[in-house]
Amino acid sequence: MATQSPSNAAQQIAAGYAGEGPALELGSVVIDGASDPTALVRIPMATLNRHGLVAGATGTGKTKTLQMLAEQLSAAGVPVLMADVKGDLSGLSRPGAVSDRVTQRAADTGDAWTPESFPVEFLSLGTSGSGVPVRATISSFGPILLSKVLGLNQTQESTLGLIFHWADQQGLPLLDVKDLRSVIQFLTSEQGKPELKALGAVSTTTAGVILRALVNLEADGADTFFGEPELEPADLLRVDPSGRGVISLLELGAQATRPVMFSTFLMWVLADLFTTLPEVGDVDKPKLVFVFDEAHLLFTDASKAFLAQVEQTVKLIRSKGVGVFFCTQQPTDVPKDVLSQLGARIQHALRAFTPDDEKALNKTVRTYPKTDVYDLQSTLTSLGIGEAIVTVLSENGVPTPVAWTRVRAPRSLMDTIGTDAIRAAAAASPLQAEYGQTVDRESAYERLAAKLAPPAEVPQAQAPAPQQVPMPQPWDLPPMPEPVQPREPGFLDTVMDSPAFKSAMRSAGTVIGREITRSIFGTGRRRRRR
Repeated sequence: MATQSPSNAAQQIAAGYAGEGPALELGSVVIDGASDPTALVRIPMATLNRHGLVAGATGTGKTKTLQMLAEQLSAAGVPVLMADVKGDLSGLSRPGAVSDRVTQRAADTGDAWTPESFPVEFLSLGTSGSGVPVRATISSFGPILLSKVLGLNQTQESTLGLIFHWADQQGLPLLDVKDLRSVIQFLTSEQGKPELKALGAVSTTTAGVILRALVNLEADGADTFFGEPELEPADLLRVDPSGRGVISLLELGAQATRPVMFSTFLMWVLADLFTTLPEVGDVDKPKLVFVFDEAHLLFTDASKAFLAQVEQTVKLIRSKGVGVFFCTQQPTDVPKDVLSQLGARIQHALRAFTPDDEKALNKTVRTYPKTDVYDLQSTLTSLGIGEAIVTVLSENGVPTPVAWTRVRAPRSLMDTIGTDAIRAAAAASPLQAEYGQTVDRESAYERLAAKLAPPAEVPQAQAPAPQQVPMPQPWDLPPMPEPVQPREPGFLDTVMDSPAFKSAMRSAGTVIGREITRSIFGTGRRRRRR
């Protein structure tokens, strides 16, 4: 409860959010359940590359908050990439509808609300979705991200890294699933066993586990995602003719059965942006804002190497002018080392039905600055829909006072526009010409097939003894062994723990720092078209 008059308390809190530069208008301060439309809560544009978190239980208004943020970013000329897991954000492309609730929310938040649409690009993972298909090659995805998608343990992750290394050394491009499958099949065949043995720490059993997981991934539709043409980062940094930032909405498509693919692809895009964008330092507004929806999928069962790389990428990419917002139900879904990098906190209502919920609530309260105005333990469980507890970084880089905020209503349509409308928009997109058709150039599959093909026929008198060396086929899989459990930290985890690695990664702008990022996440292997 407030310890001073509501009006004075609201204005005092709002004073901490005042600034001279451009800002995103979140809403108005709430004291004792009443909002003050003159006490505004804002996020300075200049601090958006210090990242943020939007959290809250299902149905508390997280998605609409993200929609409202994307609108204002677009209007300011900042492109946005958002994971539209449930298809709820497609309404950004249509003007909103006037209603009593919208009118009341506009009055509560001091917003001169008008309906407005925004430039939206609809993208899909692979070719089976409604949007423009986007892809990544196996090689540029890299062994750590692919291990995350395949659900491999540390031992298997290390083995996959060695298989990638062998393919690189042999000049075998890994572009799609059949390329990696053919490489593993070759290494586990009679012809390839000497090569497998030469790799040292790679066993036939572990390679067989990876191959099984890869075949299952292919059956889930990954064959339409991995391949070429590969997504170019520049296509996420566009503005429309009027100078508004393009909002790229990425849907799962056929990957709905494997949602971890979704979040892992976003991490690949972020790492790729890190390797390609120039250093810009602090800027008046970001070059791009990146939103991870359902962020818990990124971190669940992640290896130590993966988590360390996510932390480093998030920490370093702010110098490239990119802001990252994680969206999830509980702040505890995000590892503490990543959470510590997030300057803006927009926390919608939490539920405390179980002892675990209560524990998560207590941890959340401790992450906020101390306040004499609110009892956060109670407030976080009693927030209304579209209300949040907020603290951000001011223009001076200082945390702002904690503010119970009534969030502004989006100006675009707060509903879906339908699959047919999304397909029509994707068909008319300028990106369709570049990404609409799959390219299948010569790669590991074709080169191994040529290597293992029987020799050409020669005259009978000169013919050597016939040899039949069949190409390994998908069904020629080793017997399924018991899952291999890690007995010790994997090779990549050992590298991550080394003082030399940590020292190199602290040098964000150095060549070695960028090269380590490329080699770990694989983005340096990609073939640039521009």
